[in-house]
Amino acid sequence: MSIKKSPESWAPNADQDLGPVLILEPEEGKNFWQPQPANGHISVRISPDFLDVQTPFSLGTQTLPAGGYVREHSHPEHDEVLHFIRGTGKAVVDGEEHAIVPGKTIFVGRNRRHMFVNSSQDELHWVWFIQPNGLEHFFEEIGREMVVGGEDPTPFPRPENVLEIEARTAFAPQPADQRKPD
Repeated sequence: MSIKKSPESWAPNADQDLGPVLILEPEEGKNFWQPQPANGHISVRISPDFLDVQTPFSLGTQTLPAGGYVREHSHPEHDEVLHFIRGTGKAVVDGEEHAIVPGKTIFVGRNRRHMFVNSSQDELHWVWFIQPNGLEHFFEEIGREMVVGGEDPTPFPRPENVLEIEARTAFAPQPADQRKPD
């Protein structure tokens, strides 16, 4: 990861407050295998842990294998954007199903229940953005670090204290009537 600061002489106004620039190569960032039921992996690409941003947010990618799903959940203080790049499946937002295809973008505001299901035989891959940040800490705590050339450890169970991890990162309590994939 390389964080770059431009020389002051590059600024249109030398008194201007310049923010950082972060350039990540494909293998950089923080990358984690994810436990059941999602399986697959995530890559945290931008986080306040990496650099100083004026408004805390995080951005990354997630990949679900065939049959994987992100269980229904909500974020109490967070707005989330998901942009699907590869694969097909379905999103369920507040009980309403939406087909996932490459190029689809979904915005999910705070306290909106949502889940994502890979119902295809191929990987489902998307970019996620969440503000304020916190989701990246959840992924790190429940996942296992990816090592270049290492073995895929999936499937593996979620940690026993997953509800405590959710509560202190970016999640509302799990709903009693939590939906499951069909």
